[in-house]
Amino acid sequence: MTAPYRNFIAGEWIEASAASANVNPSNVADIIGDYAQGDAAAVETAVAAAKTAFPAWSRSNVYTRYEILKKVSDEIFARKEELGRLLSREEGKTLPEGIGEVTRAGQIFAFFAGECLRQAGELVPSVRPGVRVEITREPVGVVGLITPWNFPIAIPAWKIAPALAYGNTVVMKPADLVPGSAWALADILARAGLPAGAFNLVMGRGSTVGQALLEHPDVNAISFTGSVATGRHVAKTAIGHFARLQLEMGGKNPFVVLDDADLATAVECSLNGAFFSTGQRCTASSRLIVTEGIHDRFVAALKERLAALVIDDALKPGTHIGPVVDQKQLDQDLDYIRIGRDEGATLAFGGERLNRETEGFYLAPALFTDVAPTMRIAREEIFGPVAAVVRVRDYDEALAVANDTEFGLSAGIATTSLKHAAHFKRNAEAGMVMVNLATAGVDFHVPFGGRKGSSYGPREQGTYAREFYTTVKTAYELP
Repeated sequence: MTAPYRNFIAGEWIEASAASANVNPSNVADIIGDYAQGDAAAVETAVAAAKTAFPAWSRSNVYTRYEILKKVSDEIFARKEELGRLLSREEGKTLPEGIGEVTRAGQIFAFFAGECLRQAGELVPSVRPGVRVEITREPVGVVGLITPWNFPIAIPAWKIAPALAYGNTVVMKPADLVPGSAWALADILARAGLPAGAFNLVMGRGSTVGQALLEHPDVNAISFTGSVATGRHVAKTAIGHFARLQLEMGGKNPFVVLDDADLATAVECSLNGAFFSTGQRCTASSRLIVTEGIHDRFVAALKERLAALVIDDALKPGTHIGPVVDQKQLDQDLDYIRIGRDEGATLAFGGERLNRETEGFYLAPALFTDVAPTMRIAREEIFGPVAAVVRVRDYDEALAVANDTEFGLSAGIATTSLKHAAHFKRNAEAGMVMVNLATAGVDFHVPFGGRKGSSYGPREQGTYAREFYTTVKTAYELP
């Protein structure tokens, strides 16, 4: 392949009339490559190819599917350092994080390779004598996948792998900001033995490629990860032709620190959850809700840890936090830092633009104290290395503040109290709850998703993925 990197449609690499530069946020002079900008016509061709491929792929031998997904997994594992470097270069997370994300993608494909062989149904007696009832699951059809920029290979993997494992065909639109990892994954899939049209990649703008995918009447299901505002648009558009919907959106995740918490554990969980991956995770703990007995010690210890972090080029050894993904996101982060100060919160640490050896989007992690739960920095998703500390009296107030949000993705607590841990697990209004662990960081074989404004539709990952990628059929038979 030579630049520009092309779209993959109906088993062929297809030229586009335009291309967009993929820029390294650690060094804006470093252009990773020029990637195709598809259009509505490309989506039309891709959907038609997926529709044509569906009958044969949906009825293909489960061992054939297993072998293909296992081959994908094996190549991802074999190339994890190379692919991790590409990911870190285009997205800005540190090289260890990039390699870790690629490893996660390999694990996901391996898991769903196994799922190809674990599919089962039910055979039950009817209430009518002599009648037999068979309950099975079937693929839903052509699935449109729209993925975000913050996890450019793991999130595509956890959508593509189950879609294919359960017999669906795919048209994927990756985030326009980070097409490199998605293209590399498509290249692996293209060589894995899939029939033409079973998987299609159309890169480009959401307003053109994404919109065409949402509006297409032959797209039977849409799985989307992104912002709440875009998620609402996805839902309103796709429901027009009754497409099945799976939406993973924002988060304003709380991490509660109680007086009885182990201080070191509380600080490390907060540091990891709020600031690693440059805070650009929907599961980031951007609200640190701390009871007054431990508040001052917690803030002092967290500031000390923040001061020891190295913010630099994502590929440099020893870097703890890389750059923000692009200028638009950096401007948003800086704007919220200004808003926090204007609202009366105290900027206790960081928050300034940083200069490094190469020109990039570097920002010192920002920690606010004296934050009221009603402030915008405590209510709106910032999606950057910015955390707000909210002081509360006790556990009851901490739980109330934690649940006082339109989001409900992840929630965490640091405590040595079994009573409070058990109560929090039951009463935190979130899809995922962590006790003495960071809010960010989940396993690949268990369900991922939230409540309220964070998620809509069936869960992603693990065996729960079949709820979205399959539909139930009930068949009666009188032998």
